[in-house]
Amino acid sequence: MRMAVVGHLCLDIIPHWRLGGFADLKPGSTVEMSGVAFSTGGAVANTGLCLRRLGFEPLLMARVGSDHFAGIIRSILAEHGVSSRFLHTSSGTTSYTIVLSPPGSDRAFLHYPGTNDEFSLEDIDFSAARSSLFHFGYPPLMRQMYSAGGKNLQAVFQRAKGADCITSLDLARPDPNAASGQVDWEKILQRTLPYVDLFLPSLEELLFMISRREYEALQKGSLHRSTKLLDQLGRLLLDLGAALVGIKLGDQGFYLCSGSRAGELFGPEWAHRQLLSPIFKVEARGTTGAGDTTIAGLLAGLAEGCSPCQAATLATAVGACRVESGSAVEIPSLEEVQKRITSGWPRGKISLEAPGWTRGEQGVLRGPEDGAFHR
Repeated sequence: MRMAVVGHLCLDIIPHWRLGGFADLKPGSTVEMSGVAFSTGGAVANTGLCLRRLGFEPLLMARVGSDHFAGIIRSILAEHGVSSRFLHTSSGTTSYTIVLSPPGSDRAFLHYPGTNDEFSLEDIDFSAARSSLFHFGYPPLMRQMYSAGGKNLQAVFQRAKGADCITSLDLARPDPNAASGQVDWEKILQRTLPYVDLFLPSLEELLFMISRREYEALQKGSLHRSTKLLDQLGRLLLDLGAALVGIKLGDQGFYLCSGSRAGELFGPEWAHRQLLSPIFKVEARGTTGAGDTTIAGLLAGLAEGCSPCQAATLATAVGACRVESGSAVEIPSLEEVQKRITSGWPRGKISLEAPGWTRGEQGVLRGPEDGAFHR
């Protein structure tokens, strides 16, 4: 199956910070670095390059500027055997993120939206993407996608469905202090999800957009996490029009539910599912981009004709490979990932409350309404 990965793309600039910390960043001070690394970032690069590592040839569609940053991005893509043919070049500065990561501290990011803010319908080659698995990532970081009530985001998915695509949408958490954090995201989802087949947000992103009270509880560590909450969110999103909902849960794994339309799209066994795929055990080296690679694993499973349990398993397995390797471009081949799964790769334990859920195929948990969910 042809795949198109569309939306947010940026250049990550990562100084090698070996000594000192954020406390040393004072007016007039100099903090010496020991080198620098450049990496592609954003959904287009993270999901796209992961799919390439898994053995697919995705079409990457994004907007970059006519500057040196764009040249670096194109060079990185070429190193990994991915064409930049469908990157639209415009005036302005390519989006970039400076990643500040002093030893012993969490990271901080200095992000410039750049040309991502001007990304529009015209940046997508729908003729090339026709009949593809069409994945769009990070509209909250792209001004034209959330302004005017999200009408442009809706138009993107309407056009994609008109081009006979299976559509997929991933989010990013908006900056609460920026314009993207002030818009009515629930209304944007209401107008967009009828054209979305796979809706794949994280729990944090989803709660920010539709339940600010529970989002704040999550940030404070006081949210009662349970499958009951996930089922409530899943039903709401299916009611809004999505065919299948996948919620990324970090160290709790990946939740999947579906209605009748998923069965029409992917086969009868995909209808009315209620599943939770726990994480696989790894020694963590970094979690940045793990959600994007989890999505790549799910898309790969769909393209390969996997069952829902197998696809959900592949999603968490590929995400685990990303956490283990520390890089989206060090993911093993699809064959290697599947071999590791079948050889008995141990799963982690979940701590969220899951009454009535039982373990099924490949260690995936099945909910009490699995097979009859959202009827």
